[in-house]
Amino acid sequence: MAAALVPRRPWKDRRVVLGVTGGIAAYKSVQIARDLTRLGAIVDVALTRAAQKFVAPLSFEGVTGRPALTHLFSAEGAALHIRLGREADVVCVAPAGADFIARAAQGRADDLICTTLLATRAPVLVCPAMNDRMFAHAQVQANLRHLSEELCYQVVGPAEGALAVGEGQGPGRMLEPWQIEEAVGRALTGMTALSGTRVLVTAGPTREAIDAVRYVGNRSSGRMGYALAAAAWRRGADVTLVSGPSPLEVPFGVEVVRVETAREMDDVVAARIEEADVTVFAAAVADYRPSEPKERKMKRRDVGDDLTLSLVENPDIALGTLSSRKAGSVCVGFALETDDLESNALAKLEGKKFDLLVANDATEDGAGFEVDTNRVTLFHASGEREPMPLMSKDDVAEEILDRVSVLRGDIGDGSTSDGAAR
Repeated sequence: MAAALVPRRPWKDRRVVLGVTGGIAAYKSVQIARDLTRLGAIVDVALTRAAQKFVAPLSFEGVTGRPALTHLFSAEGAALHIRLGREADVVCVAPAGADFIARAAQGRADDLICTTLLATRAPVLVCPAMNDRMFAHAQVQANLRHLSEELCYQVVGPAEGALAVGEGQGPGRMLEPWQIEEAVGRALTGMTALSGTRVLVTAGPTREAIDAVRYVGNRSSGRMGYALAAAAWRRGADVTLVSGPSPLEVPFGVEVVRVETAREMDDVVAARIEEADVTVFAAAVADYRPSEPKERKMKRRDVGDDLTLSLVENPDIALGTLSSRKAGSVCVGFALETDDLESNALAKLEGKKFDLLVANDATEDGAGFEVDTNRVTLFHASGEREPMPLMSKDDVAEEILDRVSVLRGDIGDGSTSDGAAR
C-alpha cells in the first residue's frame, strides 16, 4: 500500500483470522499478517501442516505478537475453532490452494482453518494461488463457484502473472499483500450508505502541452483523490477514478481512466456524470493552457532570451456538470487556497452548487501538495463549517465520506471512527 501503515479504520481493533495453506505464495502471507497488524487489526494466523513446509509459524508470531495456531486441538481447549470463528470479524485464507478449496467446498472439518470456517458467521475471503493449469481445471472452477454462489464466500483473485520457477505466467498468481489487505478492509466495513452506488472521483494534476516535451502543470500528486477512491470502494461503491498523471498505485477494485489534459478530463466526466450517485472533484485542474502548443521541441537558440506563452482558459469541469448531475446525487468539491480561504471557499461552494466543499491552505505545513497529511475545513451547503485537525489524507477521506453518507440520508457507515463495529 502506498500510504503509511498506521492503525486506522476499518482495520483498527478488528479481529482477523488469517488462514495460510500450502503453496509458494505463503511467503506473501507474512507480509499480510504484518501489514494488518500495523493497520491496527488483531491477527490470529492459522497454518495447515502443508503451509509449515513453506513458512515457519515463528515468522507470524514475530510480526503479529500473537502465537501462530497450527493444531485443531490445543492446550487452549478443544473448541479453539469455535472461539476463532465467534470472535472473528473476517476470515481470510491466503494463499488458498486447490486442496483447501476442495475441502472447504465439501464442508470438511479436518484442520483448524476448515473447522473455523464452519464455526464462523463472519465474512470469508478466499485468495486462490496455484498453477494456471490447476486453476483452470473444471473441478477447481466448480469448487470456487460453490464457495462464491452457495456459501457466499468472497473469492479474491487470482492475478495473472509470473508463477513458480519453471511454470511460466498465467492466471493463478496470488494477489499482492496490499490488495488482499484492501479486500479485508472492504469486508470489515460491511454494508454502508455507499454500497452499490456509483462514485466518480477526479484526482491528480493535468498537464497542458507547451511543446512536445514541456507542459504547464502543478505539484499535485493525486494522494487525496486516490485515498477517497480507495475509501469509497471499501465502503462498497462501484468507483471510477479519473486521474491525471500520477505515480501512485491504482487503488484495488477501482476502475481508473487516465487522462493528461483538462479537456480530456472534462470529456470523461461529462460522459459519466449522469450515472454518478456521488461525484468528488479532487483533481487540481489547470485553469489555462497554451493556445498554440508546438508539435516539436522548441530549441533555446531558436526562441531567444524571452519566451512568451499565450494562454487560453480551460473548461471548468465541475461547473460544466450543473445541468447533467443525477437527481439526488451528492457533489463534493475542493478548494486549495493561499489567501482568503473562507471567502474563496464559500464562493466556490455557492457558484458550483456543491453539497460539500473541502478547503485547505496550501501554505500551511503538512497541508499542501506532495505530503501524506492535510488540514481541511469542511464547508456545508447548509452553512455549517467544520475545521478539522491535521491528519493523514486517508483519515480525511474517511471523514469526507462520513459526511457524504449523512447527505445520502444514512446515519452512519457501518463503523465508528475508532474502527469498532456498530
